[in-house]
Amino acid sequence: MSTETTASVSTHILDTSVGRPAGGVAVRLAARTGREADWQALGGSATDADGRCKDLPALPAGTTHVRLDFAVEAYFEKKQADAQQDAPANRDSGCVGAFFPEVAITFAVVPGEHFHVPLLLNPFGYSVYRGS
Repeated sequence: MSTETTASVSTHILDTSVGRPAGGVAVRLAARTGREADWQALGGSATDADGRCKDLPALPAGTTHVRLDFAVEAYFEKKQADAQQDAPANRDSGCVGAFFPEVAITFAVVPGEHFHVPLLLNPFGYSVYRGS
């Protein structure tokens, strides 16, 4: 929840290759209080079955920049392993792990506002935007 002196952040992930939420993806949150300041790790969470991170840590007062780090490699490895069990003929698809094993999104925030930053993900690309 944002306050007059802090911003707040939320996110969710949609796996656009299957049109479904990406559950079980680890998400880390970091913040800094200016362009030249060091990043402060705030902790993290993981996406639920709906692809949402509902319990990201609160941002400290004075935060100006936020970084969300999504550890997507394990998600794609599990997805690939599950697909191989279901369809052994697809084992030689040529995709090993994830092309982007990690997605790091950095954005600016202002006090008093909420920032929802969805990640649209597929095995070979991703897109982000400021949601509502």
